[in-house]
Amino acid sequence: MSYSTSGIVAASLVGFGTGLSLIVAIGAQNAFVLRQGVHRHAVLAVVAICALSDALLIGLGVAGVGAVVTAWPAALTAVGLAGGGFLICYGLLAARRVLRPSPDAALTTGGGNAATGSARAAVLTCLAMTWLNPHVYLDTVLLLGSVATDHGSLRWAFGGGAILASLTWFTTLGYGARLLSGLLARPGAWRVLDGVVAATMVTMGGMLVLSV
Repeated sequence: MSYSTSGIVAASLVGFGTGLSLIVAIGAQNAFVLRQGVHRHAVLAVVAICALSDALLIGLGVAGVGAVVTAWPAALTAVGLAGGGFLICYGLLAARRVLRPSPDAALTTGGGNAATGSARAAVLTCLAMTWLNPHVYLDTVLLLGSVATDHGSLRWAFGGGAILASLTWFTTLGYGARLLSGLLARPGAWRVLDGVVAATMVTMGGMLVLSV
């Protein structure tokens, strides 16, 4: 079956817009990517994990795996409890940095300070925030998968657009965050950022636990 170029482009653009509208919303994953980007620490690894994970999940959704996921509600419940607990703990750590800031916090914007933690820790944290968040499955596998189905034979063009939106967003967020380095050159500014991160993580974690 042949497809017109205009049809493929249109489906891809719709996928890009739909994917972007879901990804841009403030959430735990975006807050973490933003903080890593400002620190300039393990940015490539974090961006790659987020984008590749979304690509895999969107692909599964377009392939129709969403119907299988809905058949196992207990799995989403377990993931929700584990993810909610993880986000709350991470949020409390951020809140602790607000109440007890590091005396050299302003120096961490350059990425070379030990306060940023190891690359391994950043990777593991990113993986946990991505795969222990049931909202990720709902947005990618279920929601985007169901919308892709409406495009029939062009569903993979839609999915490709959504994947491109994810890659574009996380790359922009991760590497564009360094533009805030000047603004965050003072410890007080880091306390504000950590306060936003703490509020986001604890709120999202609490909502996950309550929802399941």
